Amino acid sequence: MAESILEKGRLAKQASRILYTVSTAKKNSFLRALATFLKQEVSTIREANAVDLEEARKTGLSPALLDRLTLNEKRTAQMIAGVRDVIRLPDPVGVVYEKTRRPNGLVIEKMRVPLGVIGIIYEARPNVTIDAATLCLKAGNAVLLRGGSEAIRTNLCLVQILRRALQDVGLPERCVEFVETTDRAAVAEMLKLNEYIDVVIPRGSKTLIKFIAESSSIPVIVHGEGNCHVYVDESANLKKAEEIVFNAKVQRPSVCNAAEKLLVHEKIASQFLPRIAARLHKANVELRGDERSRSLIGSITPATEDDWHKEYLELILAIKVVGNVQEAIDHINRYGTHHSDSIVTADRKNGEKFLREVDSAAVYVNASTRFTDGYEFGLGAEIGISTQKLHARGPMGLVELTSSKFIVHGKGQIRK
Repeated sequence: MAESILEKGRLAKQASRILYTVSTAKKNSFLRALATFLKQEVSTIREANAVDLEEARKTGLSPALLDRLTLNEKRTAQMIAGVRDVIRLPDPVGVVYEKTRRPNGLVIEKMRVPLGVIGIIYEARPNVTIDAATLCLKAGNAVLLRGGSEAIRTNLCLVQILRRALQDVGLPERCVEFVETTDRAAVAEMLKLNEYIDVVIPRGSKTLIKFIAESSSIPVIVHGEGNCHVYVDESANLKKAEEIVFNAKVQRPSVCNAAEKLLVHEKIASQFLPRIAARLHKANVELRGDERSRSLIGSITPATEDDWHKEYLELILAIKVVGNVQEAIDHINRYGTHHSDSIVTADRKNGEKFLREVDSAAVYVNASTRFTDGYEFGLGAEIGISTQKLHARGPMGLVELTSSKFIVHGKGQIRK
């Protein structure tokens, strides 16, 4: 297995050198072929996914992971639409985005260049196979994929389609490498390939991401947990706040940009909490709260210290009453995971303060946290949502999958 993975890394590196010089037109030709072949093979993809889902249910996979594993009609259509969106996006490779002229006459520019080979280690979500390959290749990178065992049939089906599209336009099939084995030891072997893999991006559980971050000899871009908050300020339109909170929690609770905590200003808590609690109860949301919220809502579970830290990924919401916007900000910065947080307010000053001081990858005023997504942000798709500050933060699209180099034009200058 170790030799097989080493060979995959070596071949991906060779392919990345070819991709470095491929034109935008050719990369877009690949994407058009991929969208066509995906549409032709929808039934085959869904059949493979149905088998994975059945096996996953037998093994007792959690409802959150089952939801992420599912490629239904809507998600398959979104996957294809995401490929087509990437075609329309500008190619960042070769773009010069800074230029200075030094007193000695040297002209110094910065140019966007591919990262090289990107290793993606992910669980459950087979759509990552297409999103990752689409974005990596458009940004001039080869990709080495290692999906979870629960999605192996779906992933193998998608990789075959990817390679068919590469072959159709004359690009090396090794631009997309896939680790077929479901042996968990394969992850550890990938993390040793610092000669061939330039960066690793993990997508999955806290346990997986922690293992990769601690074990990798390759730079890692962390896709962290989503302990996301909505804070309802004293000036908020309560109807608007109700819709935002409900959407952020209920629309798709198993994903990282769903709200897990609700903070409410003490001056409107007695008006707002009973109405939102009644609506959430109807949607089967389990509520947990601090002492003040329990006194206003009634029979809800007391929130513990662990609750404030936890990403539930299911229909559970913890509630806290706060005295002002600063208390809300302090709570988010202490307990949040720097993913996505929102304020609902009519007070512009409070909205600006929240935007400036909440230390998260995406911060909202009067909108649901559910929008933190490459597709919703106009990136076509995303490779992940980085919650760290280097090398990228937030949804990672094409630009975030490039690095830069200085290019210097001279006329014979020498340093004295």
